[in-house]
Amino acid sequence: MRKWAFNLMLGLVLVQASCAAQQSTGGSSGEAYSEDLTAYRPKFEDEARDTTTGKEIVKDKPNQTVLASRTVNSKVDLVLDSLDKINRNRKFTDGYTIQIYSGQNREEAISAKSKMVMEMGDLDANVQYTQPKFRVTVGQYFSKLEAQKDLLRLRKLFANAILVPEKIPLN
Repeated sequence: MRKWAFNLMLGLVLVQASCAAQQSTGGSSGEAYSEDLTAYRPKFEDEARDTTTGKEIVKDKPNQTVLASRTVNSKVDLVLDSLDKINRNRKFTDGYTIQIYSGQNREEAISAKSKMVMEMGDLDANVQYTQPKFRVTVGQYFSKLEAQKDLLRLRKLFANAILVPEKIPLN
């Protein structure tokens, strides 16, 4: 009982203290703070402005050609040429294809290809045999984002369709 009464009294004291009038901490005068900062501001010459019209005067500067020194342009050109030569010799690039069938039965692979061609004639399917299994792959894509739309369409027909990394020939 005493504990309950103590908690009640403590609560009443806290409520009374929170309801007390608050004093303002600012000065008694209602004026805003102001200080003269002109001593710290930079000073500019007014020669560039015409005093009669208020328009700026732009002085012509003579055209001077500045020659570059210590440039690396020739070195950069050599590196870019070598990269271009390497890229011209590349026959394949990393890409993706969609695999709709993988197994040992040749007839199932051919039926999966024909089913895909009937349902989605706009895509090309390939049957590949790598001992001991047959693979049916669809399309050649340079990024996963490109392949995602066709993968979602193919998953409606082939639940096990997956995106497989593969080398894509460059023509």
